Parts: sequence; C-alpha cells; structure tokens
Amino acid sequence: MIRMLLSVLGHEYAQPVRRTVALMTTTAVVEGLSYALLVPVLRSLFGGAPGDAWPWLIALGGAVAVYAVLRYVSDLSGFRVGTTLLLGMYHRLGDHLARLPIGWYSAGRIGEVSVLASRGVLQGMSVIAHLLAPFISACVTPLTIVVVMLAFNVQLGLAALVAVPVVAAIQIWTGRSMAATDAERAERDHEATGRVIEYLQAQPVLRAGGRTVERFRSLDDSLREVQRASRRSTLSALPGVLGVTLTVQAMFTVLLVLGAYLALGGNVGAAEVLAILVLAARCADPLLSLADIGGKLRGARSELVRLDTVLRTEPLPEASEPIQPERHDLEFDSVAFRHGDRTVIDDVSLSVPEGQRLAVVGPSGAGKSTLLQLLARFYDVDAGAVRVGGVDVRAINTEVLMAQIAIVFQNVYLFDGTIEENVRLGRPDADEAEMRAAATAARLDEVIERLPNGWATNVGEGGGTAVGW
Repeated sequence: MIRMLLSVLGHEYAQPVRRTVALMTTTAVVEGLSYALLVPVLRSLFGGAPGDAWPWLIALGGAVAVYAVLRYVSDLSGFRVGTTLLLGMYHRLGDHLARLPIGWYSAGRIGEVSVLASRGVLQGMSVIAHLLAPFISACVTPLTIVVVMLAFNVQLGLAALVAVPVVAAIQIWTGRSMAATDAERAERDHEATGRVIEYLQAQPVLRAGGRTVERFRSLDDSLREVQRASRRSTLSALPGVLGVTLTVQAMFTVLLVLGAYLALGGNVGAAEVLAILVLAARCADPLLSLADIGGKLRGARSELVRLDTVLRTEPLPEASEPIQPERHDLEFDSVAFRHGDRTVIDDVSLSVPEGQRLAVVGPSGAGKSTLLQLLARFYDVDAGAVRVGGVDVRAINTEVLMAQIAIVFQNVYLFDGTIEENVRLGRPDADEAEMRAAATAARLDEVIERLPNGWATNVGEGGGTAVGW
C-alpha cells in the first residue's frame, strides 16, 4: 500500500510518509504495552498483597500518558501529511491531464476522470489521514499483546498466537476474492457517472424533442447496474468478515477454556488467568475491526491503482530538440488520420501561404474540424505531416505552437468568473489595450456595453448566467 501510494505521488513524499508510519507503529506498540501492564496490576490486586499494585498502577498511568502524547502527535502528523498529499495529488493529476492528447479523452473517459478527480483522489489520499493509523493499530497492538502473553504464560500465549496466521490468511483471501467485484463496481460507477453527465448536458435537446423519458430509462438502467454490482461486492466481503469474527471468538474461547484448565490444575494462578483474559479481550477488539478497515483500504488501493494507471499514460510526445518556425504558412502533406476504427482523413494535401485565407467546406463529419485539430496537434497524424512555417508540428514545442495559432471553437466553454478573467485566459499578461482590442475584434465589446457590470460581469460555470445576453 505504501509503495503504491509513493508510486502515485512520487518519491519526494517518501520521508514524511515513512516518518508518519513509524510514529503510528510506535504508538501501536506503546498501546499494547500499556495493556500489558494490566497483568501485574490485576495479579497484585487479586493476589495476597494488593498494596503491591501501586508501582504497577503508576507505571500504567505513565504508559497511558506516553501513549496519549504519541497518539496525538501521530494523528496530527497523519492529518498534515494527508493534506499535503491531497494537494500534491491534485496538482500532479491536473498537470498530467493537461498534457495528455485530446484523443485520450473519449466519451467513456468523462465518468472515469470525474470520479477519479473527486472521490478517487479523496479516497486514495485518505489512507494516511484516516485509515493507516487504525489499520496499524489493529495489526501491531494485538501482536504486541500476544508477545506479552508469551512472556507471562507460554501456553496461553501460543494459543493466542495460532490466530495470527489464520486472520492474516483470511484477510489475504478476502482481498483476492473481492478484486473482481471491486473492479466491476468501479467500472459501473464510471459508466453511471458518464450517463449522468451526458443526461444533464443533453437536457435542452432532449426536452425539445420530448425524449426525456427514454433517456431517463437509460440512466436508470445504469444506476441499477451500480446497485447490483454494489450488492455483489458486499456479499463477497461477508465470508471474510465472518471468518475473522469466528476466528477471534474461537481464540478467546480457547484461551478461556485453557486458562480455566491451567488454573484448576494449579499450574497458574487465577488472578494471572483473569489478567491474561482481559488482555485477550483487548486483543480481540482491534482484530474485529480489521475486516472493516481492510475493506476501506482495499477500496483506497483500487483508487490508487486507477490513479497510477492514468498517471502512467504517456503524454503527447515533445521533440527533444524543438524547432522554432520562422514563417506562418500552413501545409498538409499526404495526411491520413483514423479516429478509432473510422478513417476521417485519407491522403489530404493542401497548403495555405502566409497571409492568405482558406475556407474548407463540406458536410457534417467530413473532417473539417479534424484538420484544425491536427494543426493544433490535438491528435498526431497516422501518416503524412502537418507543417507550420515549413516545420512539422511534432517538432515544435507545444507552447510555441499554441502561440502561432488562434482557434475559435464551435462550442466555446466559459469558466466560472468574470468576462475579463475569461478573455485573459488566452493571454494572462495582456495589457488593458490588448484585451479591449481582442474584445472589439470578436464583437464582444457590443455585448459588454449592454451589461450593468461590464467587464466584471460573472458568466457562471459553462456560461450558465450568460443566457440572454
């Protein structure tokens, strides 16, 4: 889990993560040792000299105080590191998504990216802040208690030790058996999210055509599949939960019977048996929570695997020695391009001299927009070459290429902010005169003059508040 976390984040976070894990492990050991001090305390209280319990009670109080301090420090470290990891993950994911080729963003990726960027990142980064401490405590504290039990009574300690490999085997088996159902559930989640986004985006068209009922039925089917996958995932976890519960209860029963047998035979004192049974009860509590924590960790690991898969996707390759074009003429040289299984452009050649205009006319789906996308290198051609100023666009640095061309898309997306902020996205360092000149060229100045707040008018996400301008 830690290796996967560092693989996703980068090894620059290794030191704070390992320091936090070490703190949590130390805290769990001290917790187990503080429980262990109950044995001499109870043995003294129920033995012939109750006054001998005072030194042990003082030691127990000191151990609890040390545990409280360590717990506070380790939890605080976990929250701080978790917050840092969350911020770093958002930055890394955002930077990587911005460098992926546009062709990677197929329709099926909408739901996947939406889930990953929201729930996926939060769930994956919650490992350090919320899940790792209880998991380490559930594993290390019982082991510490078992070691202490071995020191006080070998027979009872060995009886408790038998449960350790059984619980570990059940956890491993549960993780492997749930891998398929977890993957199916994640796939259904992504599909349903994509359906919801598609349904919301298509509302104007669907309502105009009176097709809302059919579209809702399609979305409802997708959500029903999520419900079925969730049910299968829950049912597949039941054997592991029952297995851990039965193993822990069986261990406690064996210790109870064995302790009574040893006490009746005079091999061990009743007070010592009682103290060890109290330890066993404290050992059982974290073990019983292991199934629930393990399920959450498996879910977080699944999200980390999906994040790692996205981050390992190769971005659009950049030339090792980029070339700066000196001219602005355009050329398509025997260009061929396939989108999926469909050939969109086949052996197209054309040239546009610098300062000239070219209109590409054709029916919908003929590839007009694709020519512009190939020029901007949203995709790479399958054959031939696209050149700007005589230089293949694949040999031009992306930032330089974007500075050479200006694209007006058919569907313009407005970000939540003011008109000025949206206009400045094209060139953040533009001065006031340049910004107003761009607005005038786009006939935006006529719209701005009619608005009460002018350039400071908020357009809303996706231009939601710009309707009717």
